[in-house]
Amino acid sequence: MKAAAATLKTTALVAALIALGSVMTPKAEAHGDVVPQAVDVSTLKKLGDEWAKQNPYRGDKEAIRVGSSAYNQNCARCHGLEAVSGGIAPDLRMLPIDAETDDYFINTVRKGRVRNGAVYMPPFEAALSQEAMWAIRAYIETRHED
Repeated sequence: MKAAAATLKTTALVAALIALGSVMTPKAEAHGDVVPQAVDVSTLKKLGDEWAKQNPYRGDKEAIRVGSSAYNQNCARCHGLEAVSGGIAPDLRMLPIDAETDDYFINTVRKGRVRNGAVYMPPFEAALSQEAMWAIRAYIETRHED
């Protein structure tokens, strides 16, 4: 009972801090000064130089573990904790799990998204390896909702 109360209190505190931060931020910049964080992919199968068109790590437990950490370090700021969007960026849980969406995902992460000169998502190709990007996709798939 005490553990549940402590968890609830911690959750409420985190939510309050997030809300306070969003109110006190003078300007809403989705990407600001975010520096991509390195992802250790040494435990994953190497994918080579040619970019895969479909997720080669689909369902791979180690890739999902690596992807969870990589997502939290590089994607959660905009796409939300555990891939639950807070409205700044698309809710990645809604991405279909299929080859067409795999291709869209990898190209978006590699090249970023720009509309009318505004950067909606920065490119990560120079910062993250193919293995890291596909591991993130493997993690996001575990959060999928229709």
